Amino acid sequence: MLLLVIGLAGLHWVVPGRLEGSFNLVQEHTPYVIRPEVQAFHKQLFIADLHSDSLLWKRDLLLESDIGHVDIPRMQKGNLALQVFSATTKSPSGQNYNRNTGDTDDVTLLVLAQLWPIRTWSSIFERASYQLSKLERFTDESKGDLVMIRTKADMQSLIARRQAGEEVVAGLFLIEGAHPLEGELDNLDKLFSEGLRVAGLTHFFDNRLGGSLHGVSGEGLTSFGEAVIERANSLGIVIDVAHASPQMVEDVLDISDKPVILSHGGVKGVCDQGRNLDDRIMKRIAVQGGIVGIGFWDGAVCDFTAKGVVRSVRYAIDLMGIDHVALGSDYDGTTEVLFDASELAILTQTMLDEGFTESEVRKVMGENVKQFLLQYLPD
Repeated sequence: MLLLVIGLAGLHWVVPGRLEGSFNLVQEHTPYVIRPEVQAFHKQLFIADLHSDSLLWKRDLLLESDIGHVDIPRMQKGNLALQVFSATTKSPSGQNYNRNTGDTDDVTLLVLAQLWPIRTWSSIFERASYQLSKLERFTDESKGDLVMIRTKADMQSLIARRQAGEEVVAGLFLIEGAHPLEGELDNLDKLFSEGLRVAGLTHFFDNRLGGSLHGVSGEGLTSFGEAVIERANSLGIVIDVAHASPQMVEDVLDISDKPVILSHGGVKGVCDQGRNLDDRIMKRIAVQGGIVGIGFWDGAVCDFTAKGVVRSVRYAIDLMGIDHVALGSDYDGTTEVLFDASELAILTQTMLDEGFTESEVRKVMGENVKQFLLQYLPD
């Protein structure tokens, strides 16, 4: 019995940290030296990032860690005002950018290793709900340092508090793929009532809504997918087309009466990989008022140095216009990066060094996201 208890304790406390430590890496690098005038400018920015998977892991996000990429202290150090926190609920073994099915699921193993509540072991919906509750708990225990964004008024309050000099940071909740709905439209309403404000449609495999960019069918929206878009529009849930098949993105743009985001990805004109959509579709997202978040990992930008990320940002601006480009790190998404949330000033400095205007830097670093949410979040 003693050996069993020790074994379970090891599974619960040791294995999850070692797992994350092997997946969410910050590549070793010489500390960045940020010029004083750049640091002063960086501190003036409203910075927003459209995607991280930090809620998947067994870490207290209120404490600064040397594992992973995001926590509240590192957000404050990097002046990151708003983080969109994603719920990853199912991921196929051997996930790749070319072809995956939904027959396997590595998240189940992580759920068991981290001793999530029993209700999450077999229910994808409950996994999403549980991760949302984790974000709410961090908010409640943060003593005001972390707030959740659900409405336009929440955004206005966050902006006012930061303009007053407070180091408050915010979280917005996203589901990465709508398979947690488990084929039930009412589950979208349930998650919305709990705080869901951004809904991805697919992840690495096809689901009941349609085809994944990395699935096997390549199909567009199903009738259920169309119903989800319509319900999301009526509720005020922002649609995220990251990981969706090209045909699905086209279908969404045909029927959605509100702009969409692509929370994390890259541009094919710079990085021609299976993770990125072609330029024509990206332009259509922008023409209809959407925003594309540029990622910080190799699959999105090929060269994931700060200069490489900025190169993709510049291409995206030239392709879609300055009002449609944002940050979409994919922090803590089993990614390797060269700067974590505390080191975002290196992006500001690199953009300025590459000839960006201060106005361009402001918009990419967060103003575009801020204005989008002020317009499209529920009242």
